[in-house]
Order: sequence, then structure tokens, then C-alpha cells
Amino acid sequence: MTRKSAVAFHHQPAASDVAVAHEPHAKQKLGSKKSPDKTFASPFTICVALAILGVVSRMEYETISSTTTIMPLSSSRKAQSVLVPPIMTTWKGSNTYVNQWNEAKLPFRKQRYDVCVVGAGLSGAVIAERYANLLDRSVLVVEKRDHIGGNCYDFMDPDAGVRVSKYGAHLFHTTYDKVWNYIQQFSEWTPYEHKVIGLVNGMHVPIPVNIHTVNRLFGVNITNEREMTAWLQSEQVHYDHEPRNAEQVALSRVGPRLYRLLFQPYTEKQWGRPPSELGPEVTARIPVRNNYDDRYFGDPYQALPKHGYTAVFEQMLRNNNDNIEVHTSTDYFQIRHSVDCGRTYYTGPIDAYFAHLGWETLQYRSLRFERHVVLHTKNFFQPAFVVNHPYPEAKFTRIVEYKHLPNQPPSNHTVYFIEYSSETGEPYYPVPNKRNKDLYAKYQSMAEKEPNVTFVGRLANYKYFNMDDAILNALNLFEQDTKGL
Repeated sequence: MTRKSAVAFHHQPAASDVAVAHEPHAKQKLGSKKSPDKTFASPFTICVALAILGVVSRMEYETISSTTTIMPLSSSRKAQSVLVPPIMTTWKGSNTYVNQWNEAKLPFRKQRYDVCVVGAGLSGAVIAERYANLLDRSVLVVEKRDHIGGNCYDFMDPDAGVRVSKYGAHLFHTTYDKVWNYIQQFSEWTPYEHKVIGLVNGMHVPIPVNIHTVNRLFGVNITNEREMTAWLQSEQVHYDHEPRNAEQVALSRVGPRLYRLLFQPYTEKQWGRPPSELGPEVTARIPVRNNYDDRYFGDPYQALPKHGYTAVFEQMLRNNNDNIEVHTSTDYFQIRHSVDCGRTYYTGPIDAYFAHLGWETLQYRSLRFERHVVLHTKNFFQPAFVVNHPYPEAKFTRIVEYKHLPNQPPSNHTVYFIEYSSETGEPYYPVPNKRNKDLYAKYQSMAEKEPNVTFVGRLANYKYFNMDDAILNALNLFEQDTKGL
């Protein structure tokens, strides 16, 4: 094994690679028999064969959805729905050095690293890339998940042949020249301005609220910004103090009618608690327009990586100068005393780092996804990439159909995900209320005393970051920590 092979990135196989193991699994669940002219190797046989070649020595599947509906083409050429048990899977294999560390418990390549980075998401990848490429430092990256990319991780859906995100939709947008110039190094970018629609009272309306939204929902005929501004002012609730929670912010911006139709039910589903119990920042970040602009973001830079986000991370962490060593499926807390780090950048949950203190844990909201595939169709399931369902009768929040995105390969199928908010699961969104803010302040005071450890990113700072904010935060932190080097 060469030194270069020691940096291992876990790749999601293309649909053709997965089909060998995946298709018989799906067919068995559907109750059908194998076609007599096709022979499929079992996952065990494939695993053994690849292990002999020294490529893969461990393989398993991870279910990430509660149910999956596959809609095959019937003999009448009409799609019919068949409900099957969960089959949304990712190929959990490992190769070369990472596998040897996890299975054979071999040591790391070095006894000491200039920098150790905990987490291979946006913040961790930026820190690792900067130290390795600008300062020629040795960097160890350890990631608990079986892949790099954090919540941005995407891969080709094995049935639909469409690139999907394992942890929900991610849209890159920024106002920062510094961030835009930085990310250009790692991918070609496809221009894309994100637009969201909501299903309200049986109608599809633009979200965020704009002139079209108000005209359709309330049967008025607003034609310009002046009229829209006047309409909003007539609806808004005015307080003799600054809005103190998410409910008051929304009422002060759009008034009771739009609040009850759009803001209140969606926020309650998303956060599992009424807006009156959430900080004002929750609804303050939702734009409201007094014109016809139906873009969700107004940033000057909006684009998607041509080959997906995972490919961006592969470029960021590539090992051209042999400085970066990446270990996935590795728990930092199990190996922290086995490796010597000059400085550590920790991007995980701050309360997990200090779990030994026995304090209460911080609260997060998570997401659960329900995957549905429609085979043999050039059409779309819904009219836009993201359709919000704010009405309370729907227990989910939105439906995402990735085929709409312009950086997708051609496909004769489609796949969409119904998204549910959850109290349990992967930590996505910090819950901004007084209890959590006060508790985080206690953890933060401990973090400031931790020698040679920097806490970076949304989980470590218990703060929601857009993608560009995470990148900018990491870039600025790197410059601050290395000033004068």
C-alpha cells in the first residue's frame, strides 16, 4: 500500500454498481421471482470477492427512510404504486487504509499531526484544506459517519439515477466575494436560483410571500411595490416593543391572516412547539417581498456544484501533497488518546464533547425522509424542486424532487422525498429558546478553557449556519489562528 492510498474517501456507487446487490433485495420485498435469464450475485458473494481483491472487506446497508414506494411501469403503461418495506440504502463499504484501521485496529500513519480535525463537513474540510495547502501542515481528519461531506453528502439514487442528498436539500448562495472565490477552486458551478412554492388552500403559491402570493390567496389585485407595501402595513401587528419571539416577529411582518396560513402551522411542524416559544430569529430569517420576486434567496451568487457536493469535498480533501489523512467511521472520543495533535478543531456537538460533566443535553430538531420512486417517466411528480405543505392536516413539512435541479444527469425516472420534522435523530437545527441559550452559555465557558482545542461550526457553536456562513466562519478562524505563521 502506498502512502497516497492512505487517504480514503468513501464513494457512493453509481446505480449500475448498486443494482447487483440492491435489485434482488427490492424484488424479494415485492414478492416477485427472479427473471430466468438473469443471475444476480448475493451481497455476501460480492463482498467476499471484493475483499479478496483488497478493495472492500466490510459491507452492509443502512436504512434511512421509514417507508419507500416504488412505482413501476405496469403492462398498461400506467404507473401504479406499490408499497414496500424500507429500501432507501447507502452502500456502507470502506477501502484501503480506513478499513484497516476500523477492522484490524492498525495505528494511524503518523504518531503526531500538526492539526487534527473532528468532522468532515464544511467547517472541518475548510480548516483541513487551508492548513494542508497553505501552510504545508500534516492534518488528520476523523469522521464518525461512513462518508465525508457532513450534511451536504449526496449520491446517485440507485433506482432513479438522480443525484439526491442523504440529509435533505442543500442550496448554495452567498453575498460574500471571499466565499464565492474560495469555492471556485473545487468545482465547476451551475447557476441556479432557488424557488419554492407552497400548497395553500388547494393552490400553489410562491414562497416567500410576494405580490402573487397575496393576490392568489386573498383575491386582491395588487400591481406594484407601493400597493404591496400598503397592504402589508394594513395587515401587520404593531408592538410598543421589539418582537420577543418568533410569533411576534411573523405577526409584525405579515399580520394574522398570512401568519395563520403559512407561518404558524409550518413552524409548529418544523420545530415541534408553537412559535411563541421560539426565539425571534426563527421567523426573522424568512424573507417577505413587496414585489414579484419569487426567488427564495436574493444573494448575487447562487449556484450548484456541477457534479454534486460530495465531489467538492473530495477535491477539498484530496491528498496531492500527502498532508491530509481522512478516517471515516471513526469516533473521535474512542481514539483521542491514541493520537498526538498539535491543535484540534472540533466540529461536533459541543455538549457531546463535555458529556463527562453530566450536564443536560442541548435540544435539536432532526429530519426523517420518506423516499418514493416513479419509474419510466420523463415527467415530474410536482411542479417545483421544493413544495412546502404548511397546512396542519399534513404531518410532513415539504416534498423535495431532485430531478428538477439543472446539475442532474438525464433520467427516465424520478424520486421524491417527503420530509418530516422529528425530535430525535441526527442533529440538524439548534432549538433557539431561553433554556438552550442559557445551557449553551455554560458549555461555551468550558470550551474557552479547553487547551489547544477550537470549537468551530454550527454544532460546536450551537448556531444555525447557512453553507456560506459555515465556510466564512472557518476561513476567518483559520486566518485568526495562523496570523503571523
